[in-house]
Amino acid sequence: MSLNQYRFRSLWSVRAAAGQVFDALVDLSRYPEWWPDIRSVTRIDDDTAEVVCRSTLPYALTFRMHRAVEDPRERRMRVNITGDLVGYVQGVVAEHGKLGVLLDISQRVIVTKPLLRALSPVARPVFRVNHALMMRRGQRGFRAYLTG
Repeated sequence: MSLNQYRFRSLWSVRAAAGQVFDALVDLSRYPEWWPDIRSVTRIDDDTAEVVCRSTLPYALTFRMHRAVEDPRERRMRVNITGDLVGYVQGVVAEHGKLGVLLDISQRVIVTKPLLRALSPVARPVFRVNHALMMRRGQRGFRAYLTG
């Protein structure tokens, strides 16, 4: 795997109905309401949105998310990504007993933003921590959004 390629996996447990979790997951336009690192979402068309995010480090990423799979019956979604990142993000929502619902998020991306590509040989561990912090804030915001 190249230094500019990343794979991430996050498991979010949420005490809400699986259908409610899935509906919130596929509603990209509302992400800035609950995820502080998602600065804006602009709808391009029915299947595409442009997203700007910024976590702890002082840079923003701009990319387009293109709907590839949205299956409410299987509670599975996938978006392909182009822009400062190229790849995909997918999520699967599953009932999980006493924990409520488990949201399994996996991402596979290649960084195309020139500054980050240049810094990757030395900053890769810092980028991974930055991503982990962003996902932690996302989970906290998602839980509050669904239960509030």
